[in-house]
Amino acid sequence: MAVYTRINQSDLSLIEKNFNIGKIVSFSGIKKGIENTNYLIKTNKKKIILTIFEKRVQKKDLPFFMNLMFGLSKNKIKCPEPIKNKKGKYLFKIKNKTACLVSFLEGKDKNQLTNKDCFQVGKNAALLHLAAKKLRLYRKNSLSVNSWGPLLNRIDKRINKISSNLINTMRNDLVDIKKKWPKNMPNGIIHSDLFIDNIFFYKKKYYGFIDFYFSANDFLAYELATCVNALCFKKKNKVFVLDKNKSSQLLKGYQSIRKLNAKEKSNFNTLCRGSALRYLLTRSYDYLNTPKKALIKIKDPLEYLDKLNYHKNINSFKDYTKYD
Repeated sequence: MAVYTRINQSDLSLIEKNFNIGKIVSFSGIKKGIENTNYLIKTNKKKIILTIFEKRVQKKDLPFFMNLMFGLSKNKIKCPEPIKNKKGKYLFKIKNKTACLVSFLEGKDKNQLTNKDCFQVGKNAALLHLAAKKLRLYRKNSLSVNSWGPLLNRIDKRINKISSNLINTMRNDLVDIKKKWPKNMPNGIIHSDLFIDNIFFYKKKYYGFIDFYFSANDFLAYELATCVNALCFKKKNKVFVLDKNKSSQLLKGYQSIRKLNAKEKSNFNTLCRGSALRYLLTRSYDYLNTPKKALIKIKDPLEYLDKLNYHKNINSFKDYTKYD
């Protein structure tokens, strides 16, 4: 989430007119995240979230995201539910951009997850995967392995200023990861961006997931690889290293609902490397290209260089867990 597009009172009046949401009494921009513009809107009836879709989200994918959140909500997965306007449509225009309203999810993200929290995230990621299986929806992952080469080609040598020879490091890792990337593993709809700010807790307990705008069909275990990278590392002597207690609980929680098969386990290290490279690439691109006027905190690409290097020095599923 972020704020790229500014809105005003006339925009709010248009929303009031077209939706049965009551009278808008206040609104404020949400600065967390990097992809779309988001506002918290308070009406005399409830709180809702306005999302304005920015450049990286393709218009053709928006019905998938709306139907996914609606379908998951109906299958008892706690997540924002899109709100239809008076004409029965989820999507509308604001400032010449496509936008939507979704329900407000109670709770908030945590600054840091406990081991118990990681178990709950793993468990609920598995429940999400099972619920999504019931939905007849499909979206190709536009940021999966075949997209990383073209993305790397759009990152110029200025990025080497933050780490010597970073371009060549990413290029060499990409060649090796693509060579080892698995085929024919359990596949389905994944959230694909379960970072700490997309996981909400209410009264100190897990409550739900938000921000489904990277969701797509991919390997189910790739979700867990991204979770390991996003949630299970800690800084030690200024370098990010794996917190094995957290990764163990995350994987244990997931497998309490859905067991990983032998192929998923044997390829898990490659998936973790791939996920780390994906975020190193997108963060590097954003580091060079985010508009200065955007109300956004640019995320550090070097965090994911540390994580990529960590995965290169291990290779077994057992290196991520204490129990299997």
